[in-house]
Amino acid sequence: MASIFSRIIAGEIPSYKVAEDEAHYAFLDINPLSEGHTLVVPKKEVDYIFDLSAEEYAALQLFARRVALAVGEAMPCKRVGVAVIGLEVPHAHIHLIPINKESDMDFRKEKLSLSPERMKEIAGAIAAKFE
Repeated sequence: MASIFSRIIAGEIPSYKVAEDEAHYAFLDINPLSEGHTLVVPKKEVDYIFDLSAEEYAALQLFARRVALAVGEAMPCKRVGVAVIGLEVPHAHIHLIPINKESDMDFRKEKLSLSPERMKEIAGAIAAKFE
């Protein structure tokens, strides 16, 4: 059975896409720690990030860097934090989280609830900065 991320990539489940290339897809987390919290995934469904080939892993990281730069330009923050946890969805993914302090990366804290309009606005702002 396809992961939820594979279903998002295939367009079966809607997402707030911020960037895409032939091998990768980036979209807003629907349960964000902060506005602009973005997930970056390979289109190839692989459960554990370190099971990607060296080339696939490097390409994912380079794509994530480009997305992180766009997130940092679009969202007011001191840094864009990076996290790879990989337990919640069996599809390799990188969290890019706009932060102003370390505690902004605490996954135990309450998630934001943003309106669809705000999510579209954020996705559009990040997409506009993606190069």
